[in-house]
Amino acid sequence: MRPEIKERIDREIREHPITIYMKGTELFPRCGFSAATVEALRRAGAEGSIHSIDVLADPEIRESIKEYSDWPTIPQVYIGGEFVGGCDITRELYETGELRERIEKALSTAG
Repeated sequence: MRPEIKERIDREIREHPITIYMKGTELFPRCGFSAATVEALRRAGAEGSIHSIDVLADPEIRESIKEYSDWPTIPQVYIGGEFVGGCDITRELYETGELRERIEKALSTAG
């Protein structure tokens, strides 16, 4: 991964309390896993605070984010600067209530 790309990813994750690297955008997901992940984030209280990056628009980001997180699939969720996981993990955290807790903490300390 090029250093400029790593710096860009670092900055995006640091500057936004909730970041998702996904296929499509928050408003127009382009795969079922991305749509399900965004829905879980919204239901857990992230509505209006989700920063989405469309990996389909930038193939270098699509491959680099996998290396960055050491996670092979898209979508990828970061909350409060920490890697959470993909669709299944995000949905599991939603079911247990932990996703809401993480989102509330990230939003309360943002800014």
